[in-house]
Amino acid sequence: MKKILYITLTAVVLASCGGGSNNSVENVIASNDIGAIRAKQAEISKEQKALEMKLKSLDSAIAVLDDSAKLPLVTAIEAKPQKFDHYLELQGDVMTKQNVLIYPEMAGTLYRVYVKEGQKVSKGQLLASIDDGGLSSQLAQLRTQEELSKTTFERQKRLWEQNIGSEIQFLQAKTNYESQRSAVKQLESQVAKSTIRAPFSGIIDDVIKDEGTVVSPGPGSEVFRIVNLSNMYIEVEVPESHLTNVTPGKDVKVYFPVLGDSVSTKIRQTGNFINPANRSFTAEIPVPSHDGKIKPNLTARVMINDYTSEDAILIPQSIVSENADGEQYVFLVDADSISSDPVARKVVIETGKTQGDYVEVLSGINSGDGIIDEGARSVKEGQKVKIKNNI
Repeated sequence: MKKILYITLTAVVLASCGGGSNNSVENVIASNDIGAIRAKQAEISKEQKALEMKLKSLDSAIAVLDDSAKLPLVTAIEAKPQKFDHYLELQGDVMTKQNVLIYPEMAGTLYRVYVKEGQKVSKGQLLASIDDGGLSSQLAQLRTQEELSKTTFERQKRLWEQNIGSEIQFLQAKTNYESQRSAVKQLESQVAKSTIRAPFSGIIDDVIKDEGTVVSPGPGSEVFRIVNLSNMYIEVEVPESHLTNVTPGKDVKVYFPVLGDSVSTKIRQTGNFINPANRSFTAEIPVPSHDGKIKPNLTARVMINDYTSEDAILIPQSIVSENADGEQYVFLVDADSISSDPVARKVVIETGKTQGDYVEVLSGINSGDGIIDEGARSVKEGQKVKIKNNI
């Protein structure tokens, strides 16, 4: 109706400015009479203003008679069940149980260092040796004495078995041999402390002391730092309210902001103790070395999958409103009412967990319902609306 009126009025304007008056305008222009041209211009301007007044009157009449012109314009989405994974986000640092400082077990001068920084070593490999202060020479002498006492004991034993000699001679030889053997073992243990060996396989991260440095057991005499990156993990503090949801085997996504990378893993174990200071328990999450990029003490954002629903209905949090009684609600329209007269219908809903911009609806909305999205806060219960998209 409105379009037809606009077309008719446009034709009238064209007829006034052109058509039968076209020659008159051309004649006025051709006359080169400035007064006549201005007079014609004033005449046409007057007619234009009169037509504009008529258009405004028609617009007002259309606005009164056409209810659809007042309807709020909204968009609608269809409720569809989908898998919903909720993640508990926590902060943690990468750790490793095989990141240790190696100290000397005896005092002395660091005689030789056999490894360098960045070198891979095996468990038990010789890393350095310390001047033993003559213990090796003493050990050689004791071993010689041990051999003598052993020979004496064996001969005395054979004589005793042939009933030759006294029992006291046999027992003295046996005691002397055992004493010498014990002394050798004791000194061997002391000499072994003059060597530093790798406690486990890994990488020499730092050589702290140089050859010729005097070292001794205790703080401040660290010689090496050795690290093994094959068994790293993240330990996070989990609030006790998630005790039943955060369990071993749960899927975890670990994001490293510095690297801009993430890995997928699972919870290896959870603590059996609630920390009374912050009411939390620990969860240990293993992480792979990932081509050596992941290092101990690297900051990580941990997302633990503490809840999953296979058929969840999710809606944007922005369309959920709340009434004076604290009830949450949204507006629905029938999914097949786009071609007829859709009406907004308010329904109270119960919401569950949120993830990002979406919230799970536990009740109040069924699969296939049309939910008003854009314009949801400008409609009222029972109000007709115009839907500008297909559900």
